[in-house]
Formats: sequence, C-alpha cells, structure tokens
Amino acid sequence: PYQLAFSPDRKWFAVTCLRLNRVDFYDADGFRLVKRVPIGKLPSHIVFSGDSSTLFVTLQGSDEIAGIDMKTQAVRWTMPVGKLPAGIAMSPDDRNLMVGIMGEDYVDVIDWRAQKSIAHVTTGKGAHNFLPLGDKRRVFVSNRVENTVSIVDMATWTKLADIKVPGGPDCMELAADGKTLYV
Repeated sequence: PYQLAFSPDRKWFAVTCLRLNRVDFYDADGFRLVKRVPIGKLPSHIVFSGDSSTLFVTLQGSDEIAGIDMKTQAVRWTMPVGKLPAGIAMSPDDRNLMVGIMGEDYVDVIDWRAQKSIAHVTTGKGAHNFLPLGDKRRVFVSNRVENTVSIVDMATWTKLADIKVPGGPDCMELAADGKTLYV
C-alpha cells in the first residue's frame, strides 16, 4: 500500500498498490475487499470527486492520471500529464484537479469532466503534494527538489509565496489553530 483514502460518502476505502500496479477497493464499513483494479504503472496518490462517483489516481510510471468509475470499479479514462505525476487534489468547488508534476516544476490544473488541462502553475522543482489552507481559496504545494512549500491561489491559479523548507518536503499538516504548518 502506498496511499489510502475514504470516499466522501464513507462508502469506500481505496488503497493504491504502487509496486503491484493496482488499486484495491474495500467496503469502508467492514474493510472487506470488494475489488482489485489493475491499472497503469506505479499508481501513487488518489482523491475522490466530491460526490464519491469517481476516484482519480496519478500513475507515476506512465505520466498519466486515471479516473475510476466507482459504480463499476473500472477505469473510465486515462489522460497524459507531465513527467512523474505525484500528489493529486480536488479544488473546493469540485471542478478541477490539481496534479503535482514531480518531474517538472509545476502543478497541472485539470478540468476533470472535460479531461483537459486548463492551467500550469509554476511552483518549484519537484512539485509534489497538496494541503488546503481551509479558506477554500489557497492551497500549500510541497516542492521536493526545490525545498520549498508554495502557496497557490485557486481562484486565479497563481503562486502567491514560497516558504523555504529543507530536506525535500512531502506531506504536510496544519495545526488546528491554523498557525503552524508541519512538513
């Protein structure tokens, strides 16, 4: 297992199996395995659509993302993105996916319903993972190679600032009071 997520409706528990090139789906109530879905090379990070109908997966080994239909637990579509897609997050309005393009220096913003890239936000080398600030407007982006965390405005898709963080920042968490970022 590499990354895991509960669906917003709490019906599903999904796990990427990076080394095994599959995604496993469990009934979230009893953690009973429901289905194993073979998928492209190196499934990495995941996020559900707000209505829990689709699971999105980055495929680091094939430079793609995939959309999985949760009614059938089958791959509905794949889309090429930049080199080494890593973290994936949904915008607060459920309209756009943000994909950290770790082999580059940007976040690819995708209209997932149209399966079309609508913006590239240059953040820093090794753009990797996301954490919303909680205001439904800004998001933190870790840049593993650049050793920074960027703050991105999701209304304008622009970088607002960088915070220097040594050691190849990856995952992040914000303290409950909103004053401390753990990286």
